[in-house]
Amino acid sequence: MLYIRQTALVAAAILVSACASLSEAQGAKLNAANPADALTLARKVQCSTVDNEPAIFWWEGETFSRRQGEKDIHLFDVEGYNIRACAAITNEAGVKGYQLVSREILLYKDKDTGEVLKTWNNPWTGETLEVLHVANDPVNFKSYEVGRDGKPASWGGVVSGPAWWMRSTFPLWYPNPLAGEYQKEIGGTYHATELFNFFGDSSELLDPKVTSAKATVAWTRIADWLPWMMMNGREGVMYIHTSGRKIASYDEVSETMKAEIAAHYPEYASPPPAGDARPNMTSWIYYQGIRNGDIQNPER
Repeated sequence: MLYIRQTALVAAAILVSACASLSEAQGAKLNAANPADALTLARKVQCSTVDNEPAIFWWEGETFSRRQGEKDIHLFDVEGYNIRACAAITNEAGVKGYQLVSREILLYKDKDTGEVLKTWNNPWTGETLEVLHVANDPVNFKSYEVGRDGKPASWGGVVSGPAWWMRSTFPLWYPNPLAGEYQKEIGGTYHATELFNFFGDSSELLDPKVTSAKATVAWTRIADWLPWMMMNGREGVMYIHTSGRKIASYDEVSETMKAEIAAHYPEYASPPPAGDARPNMTSWIYYQGIRNGDIQNPER
C-alpha cells in the first residue's frame, strides 16, 4: 500500500512538472482583466511595446454630403496616414503608463482620377476653391494603469476565439476655434463623431512575446463642413467612410503618400520625439494657423 501511495505521489509530481513545462513552453497569455496587461494590449494595438519603435496606420475611403431633401453627393476620396511611437512613462503619483506621440495626414483626392486635389469645385456655390489637406502635428495622448476617474485601466476590446476586435466612439463637442466668443448664444460649437473599429488575431495579441499586434482598421467620421469648402452656414454634414491597416514599415506606404511627404511634409517620415509636450493640432486649428499666417501653406 505504501509502495502504491509513493508511486502515485511520484506520478503526480511528474504530471505537475510536465504541466508546468508545457505551460512554460506555450507561454502565459496576457490577461485583459489585469490593468497592466490591459495597458499592454492597448499599446500593442496602437503602436509597440518597444519604446520609440515607429508604427504606421494607413487607410483610404470616400467622403459624402448629407443634406435634408437631396441625394447624398460623393464629394471626394481620402487617403490617410499616421506615424507614431510609444514610450513608457510614470506620472507624479508613481502610476505606470505610456505616451503615444504621432503625426497624421489626410489627403483629399479626386473621386474619379485618384489624384491629390489642388482645387475643388463646390457643387452648391459653383466656386472653385483651394483645398487644404489635413496635416496634424502632433496628435498625442497618455494612458495609465489607473485612469483619471481613479478606476484601474481596462481594455475596451473583445477576444472571441481566433479573433479580437475593438470599437471606439468619440462624440466631439467643443468651441469651434474659428468662431467668436458667443458660441453658446448663436451657435458655432464644433460637432462631430469619430467611429473606430480595430480587428486582429487573438493569439498574436495575447502573446506577451509579440511586441506589436497586426491590425486592420475602419474609421468613419461624421462632421461639419470643412472650412475651406466655404459652405457659409448651409445645413448639412459630411461623412467619411474608410478602411485600412497597420503596415509593417514605411516601405509599404503608398507612392502617392510618399510623394506628398517628400514634397510637402518631410518631418512626417518619422514620429515626433518621445516626451513631446506640444499641444495637439486639429484640422480646424491648422486651418486657422494657415489663414493667420502662423503656418506655411504647402505650395501645390
